Amino acid sequence: MEKIPMTRIGHAALSDELKQLKSVERPAVIKAIAEAREHGDLSENAEYHAAREKQGFIEGRVKELESILGLAEVFDPASLSGPIKFGATVRLVDEDTDEEKIYQIVGEPEADIESGKLNIRSPLARALIGKEEGDSVEVRTPGGEKGYEVLSIDYI
Repeated sequence: MEKIPMTRIGHAALSDELKQLKSVERPAVIKAIAEAREHGDLSENAEYHAAREKQGFIEGRVKELESILGLAEVFDPASLSGPIKFGATVRLVDEDTDEEKIYQIVGEPEADIESGKLNIRSPLARALIGKEEGDSVEVRTPGGEKGYEVLSIDYI
């Protein structure tokens, strides 16, 4: 199996989520199922079916997190430097609109574009790898070609 790159912070967040699911969510749903069973006929018991559905989601997420964490290769960005690579926090300016954006290049499980976490496999991240401050980057996006200039690179 292929290792999954992940930052130390992303690994800790997924570990915390797994711990929460196992120690809080799982016991709560088991209790809810037991209480719903006490109400009698299960075929028409909406509480029972809702609890069982939630249990399925929890168990699926637990398995997914265990798999991801088992394959994780954890990097500490603070120990890195130089051109853009995994873990870098990059400040860019859109060459068309002069809008500045800040992204950290992270692994797929921790990617969240809304909070500035850019998936290492995204077209923009792939285009940024190996670039240095002052370099220009052209990226093909669904909306067409976009140009960015790298303003700064930090490893936090």
